[in-house]
Amino acid sequence: MLRTPTGGAGHGTAAAGERAMSIGTVLLQLRDEFPEVTISKIRFLETEGLIEPQRTPSGYRKFSPADVDRLAQVLRMQRDHYLPLKVIREHLEALARGEQVALPPGGGQGDPGDALRDQDPGQATATRIGRAELLAATEATEEQLDEWESYGLIVPAAGGSYDAEAVTVARLVADLGRFGLEPRHLRAVKAAAEREAGLVDQVVAPLRRHRNPQTRAHAESTARELADLSVRLHAALMQTALKATFH
Repeated sequence: MLRTPTGGAGHGTAAAGERAMSIGTVLLQLRDEFPEVTISKIRFLETEGLIEPQRTPSGYRKFSPADVDRLAQVLRMQRDHYLPLKVIREHLEALARGEQVALPPGGGQGDPGDALRDQDPGQATATRIGRAELLAATEATEEQLDEWESYGLIVPAAGGSYDAEAVTVARLVADLGRFGLEPRHLRAVKAAAEREAGLVDQVVAPLRRHRNPQTRAHAESTARELADLSVRLHAALMQTALKATFH
């Protein structure tokens, strides 16, 4: 049974006297319980409307303790119950109205593919699903999945399980297929992504080899931030190219 945490919903406002925190400070506070959380993940949840931190006049995010409580609730619902963001949002709205919310045990509401789909694209996750669950989550056939794997678009982990990235890729490949784009057409996209990953690796390689453990740990978060920026740049360049095509 969930109850509203002390301080209310904490949705975008900070009470007088509450200590406002930067996104970096929030990340450090959450890392003990959620070691895989990143700044990119926090921004993603803000984009999805799950949290609404205040902004300074210069545009910097400022989080109240209530905002951090709400963020932790969202992360727990994803981690412990595999709830999709839509359901999490409904639960939080109910809590804000003072209602009690009973959560299903261990992912009892919806399938793991829904929760994996709602992960930040730049965020790795320890959650894995099996082949049958991936097929159900993507509405793909065995033949389609075999073809995607043959082109290297989907790569199962040891033991044949699939992570969040595999679910995301499979959904996107299936969606593109409805427009006539086949796996062979997407090899160039995969190759471009691998080249961009190589550029990111060049930047973080010195951090990863550093003797200081904190610096080495910083390499992973830096890589995720660079990946997020790369994805946004790719989207902007694609829009620019399409505008040129139609004008």
